[in-house]
Amino acid sequence: MTAAAPTPIDTLTITRPDDWHLHVRDGEPLRTVVPHTAAQCGRAVIMPNLRPPVTTAGQALAYKERILAAVPQGVAFEPLMSLYLTDNLPPEEIVRAKEAGVVALKLYPAGATTNSDAGVTDLRKTYKTLEAMQKAGLLLLVHGEVT
Repeated sequence: MTAAAPTPIDTLTITRPDDWHLHVRDGEPLRTVVPHTAAQCGRAVIMPNLRPPVTTAGQALAYKERILAAVPQGVAFEPLMSLYLTDNLPPEEIVRAKEAGVVALKLYPAGATTNSDAGVTDLRKTYKTLEAMQKAGLLLLVHGEVT
C-alpha cells in the first residue's frame, strides 16, 4: 500500500511578518516609522547605526524604550535590538548585551554606508569580541558593502 501524495499548497498567508532589517533612526523619523511598522510586523531587528552608534547594552535599552514609546497603544510589537560592532567594542560588553536582551551585533565596514564612520577598519581587531559573541549565542549581522 502506498501513501497518497500530499496535497500541494499553493498559498501561504503570513498574518504578522517580522522585519529582519529595520532602520527607525531616532527623533521624528522614529516616531513616524515605528507606528507603520508595528501595524504590519510583530517583530523587527533594529539597526544600530545612529549618531552616535548604539554600542552598549545601556544605549540599546534606552533606544528600545524610545521605540516602544512610539508603538500605538494596544499594538503588540517587539523590537529586537542590536549593537554596532566597532574595532574597540570590549568583549565584556557582549555579556551585558546578552543579559539586556540584545540579539545581534551589526558589522559595518568603516565608511561603507550611512553612519558607518565608527565601523570596523580591521576585522582582526574584533576577534575577541566575535569570540564572546559566539560564546553568548549572539548573531553577527554583516553589511556586505565596501568602498
